[in-house]
Amino acid sequence: MNEHDAQPTADRDPAHKDTGEDQQQVQDNGAQVSTGSETAGAPDTAIPELVIISGMSGAGRSTAAKCLEDLGWFVVDNLPPALIPTMVELGARSQGNVARIAVVVDVRGRRFFDNLRESLADLDTRGVTRRIVFLESSDEALVRRFESVRRPHPLQGDGRIVDGIAAERELLRELRGDADLVIDTSSLNVHELRAKMDAQFAGEEEPELRATVMSFGFKYGLPVDADLVADMRFLPNPHWVPELRPYTGVNEEVAAYVFNQPGAKEFLDRYAELLRLIAAGYRREGKRYVTIAIGCTGGKHRSVAVSEKLAARLAAEGVETVVVHRDMGRE
Repeated sequence: MNEHDAQPTADRDPAHKDTGEDQQQVQDNGAQVSTGSETAGAPDTAIPELVIISGMSGAGRSTAAKCLEDLGWFVVDNLPPALIPTMVELGARSQGNVARIAVVVDVRGRRFFDNLRESLADLDTRGVTRRIVFLESSDEALVRRFESVRRPHPLQGDGRIVDGIAAERELLRELRGDADLVIDTSSLNVHELRAKMDAQFAGEEEPELRATVMSFGFKYGLPVDADLVADMRFLPNPHWVPELRPYTGVNEEVAAYVFNQPGAKEFLDRYAELLRLIAAGYRREGKRYVTIAIGCTGGKHRSVAVSEKLAARLAAEGVETVVVHRDMGRE
């Protein structure tokens, strides 16, 4: 586990909603979430599959939730248990758009946590298929993680970290006994925990890898979110060909010029082969997203042409691919 597992998750993907204390108005007013596309009286569809993620603070709940999010689950963090049936109902009314829901429930909810037993009984009467995943860890491992991030345990109050851990264990004892899956993360790192979650929830399909292929101009700076960077300035620049200068790399004539240069096709073949090797390693390590940056001087000709060809190659091999031309049109 890494140091961030010992603290509440702050940054979320847009699909990952945080309903913690920073949204107290939702809790106090009892406001219900609307998908924005539902109309009154709309017929229900299939009830979504539900996973409840809970366990000890610092044991890896945020990592487990992010793993399910990457597998396509709709994840809600720190949802008051009383709202779980409402969340399932909204998913059922989404016309299949929300087929799998994961809810992170923990002691950050304080008084709301007491409603969990009642909510679980309500779900059972509705015939909702639910599973409880409980993240466990030893006291020693939890103390080490909290000390590494220099944060207090949410239940320690004026006492020590071990006091908070003991209080949380007592509070979660009954829920742990009801869990369908208990994962002890004492000796697991982030990648090993993700592998365990994948084994339980990814099914027989290999987890998807999504790629963004981004062209850019070096004179405008490197993309800060790039995982891999390739430099196309070893190829002649179409900028110096008067009849090609006004066009971009998406133009067929410009692309033909670029790939008729010595080394262009060889680069594409070998780089695609290298990416296959890297992609296999990313999947093993639980990485789901990769940004591949292809640069040239201005981000208009060579990088654009190569990015288009590379993205088509990746898509043909089953990688979900998006092409972004960051600097095209800036000149």
